[in-house]
Amino acid sequence: MEFLFEYGLFFAKAITVVMAIVAVLIAFVAIAMKQKGQASGKGQLEIRSISDALEDVTDYAEKMLLSDAQLKQFMKDKKAEEKAKAKADKAAIKRAAKNKIGSDPNLSDSPAKISTDKARLFVINFHGSVDAHEVANLREEITAILLAAEDNDEVLVNLESGGGVVHGYGLAASQLQRIKAKGLKLTICVDKVAASGGYMMACVADRLICANFAIIGSIGVIAQMPNFNKLLKKNDIDFEQHTAGDYKRTLTVFGENNDEGRAKFKAELEEVHVMFKDFVNTNRPSLDIAKVATGEYWFGLQAKELGLVDELATSDDIILELNKTHEIFSVKYSEKKNVMEKLGFAAENTMFRAYNRIFNQSQTPIS
Repeated sequence: MEFLFEYGLFFAKAITVVMAIVAVLIAFVAIAMKQKGQASGKGQLEIRSISDALEDVTDYAEKMLLSDAQLKQFMKDKKAEEKAKAKADKAAIKRAAKNKIGSDPNLSDSPAKISTDKARLFVINFHGSVDAHEVANLREEITAILLAAEDNDEVLVNLESGGGVVHGYGLAASQLQRIKAKGLKLTICVDKVAASGGYMMACVADRLICANFAIIGSIGVIAQMPNFNKLLKKNDIDFEQHTAGDYKRTLTVFGENNDEGRAKFKAELEEVHVMFKDFVNTNRPSLDIAKVATGEYWFGLQAKELGLVDELATSDDIILELNKTHEIFSVKYSEKKNVMEKLGFAAENTMFRAYNRIFNQSQTPIS
């Protein structure tokens, strides 16, 4: 028995040493990969032609429906069409270069802008979380578009967000305002939800479209927190908090809250709500803001009647509609993450998804 006890003690010590060594190795690997990630740059911008992808789908569908003789003629016509397009593109390049050199010989080495028959539509996908960290990529995508866009180009944002922190979604809405300030038309499509901070972004659009049962609105402000002061007192645990300034901290998690702090906290929420309403009213002046800014949300069909959106449609139909008159490109900026960052991001996303699932199921009716 004594032998087994000593062996177990030795085994426990060995496991402890191994775990300590593994922890140190993981820390060194994390630091090394973080430094490598910092040295390799922020991220990368990807621009993909949606028009080309739609054309490929159309061609494939047509080919599957044709007989052998029809397919042969189709391929012949397609080849002639591609040849004519390549010739037209080459002529446009020469014409643009000639015009640039003629207007300013000193700029002959810089690239000339090539005019096309169709305007361009740049598509951004924004799926916002509670902390609105996606705005970091959004700002890069918008900056890239503004640097490349010409006068007749447009921007479409596929937006999905149930809202979150005020400062995060305020910045996201300000990023969308940059598009309009540049003189580009902004269309926003909502297939599922644009509520609270999500609607703060959506209302900036020149043309706001949503699906029939998308959740729209929730123009209100909420703040909530637990208070453990009674629990601490029950267990004889003291908590100290010192501030300079009457309202440096109104409500706390561990301290004892009072009516004055609660009143100030509620007043601050009201101030934010007033700013939220003013922002929506500025961007959509025809709205009856007193009627819709109650914190309620509506489905797309109801939102259309209230004037919260302009049209009812899915983003897919809008893309197909605009593809007739525009060359469409998706714009996506993504940051490269090392292994440790990916693991941390995955864990964070799991917690957020669990919270959102519980919260949404308790708030959203189902059928």
